[in-house]
Amino acid sequence: MKPVLELFKKRSNTMYQVAPSITVFEALQLLARYEVGAMLVMDHGKLVGVVSERDYTRKIALAGKASKNTLVKDIMTAQVQTVSPQTRTRECMALMSQKKIRHLPVVDGSRVLGMISIRDIMDDIIADHERTISHLENYITR
Repeated sequence: MKPVLELFKKRSNTMYQVAPSITVFEALQLLARYEVGAMLVMDHGKLVGVVSERDYTRKIALAGKASKNTLVKDIMTAQVQTVSPQTRTRECMALMSQKKIRHLPVVDGSRVLGMISIRDIMDDIIADHERTISHLENYITR
């Protein structure tokens, strides 16, 4: 498996983020607009958390709170698991499985490079398998 930095080379450099001081409702609007399940929570360039649809579901909807009156900082996941650009995708998958999470911020020192999702990793695994199958088919038909 390849390092996560390779996954970033195949997609846009867009890094979706919100401030901890916006409302959960505003964050939900951004999640919907960007069609993503989670965003980085950044405060003055520093990673302070991740907010996800799962955070909303469990900490707002099921708790009977109002998303227009609650701030992102009140529901975000503050104890964020991160990986480096050199972390292999297999390690990311194991970490996601172990921690029951779907998104991992990629951090190089103190600089946040972006976030990978379980979908990014699965798409890469599928592409690798398709390449392997193609190579094997070519080998067999020679």
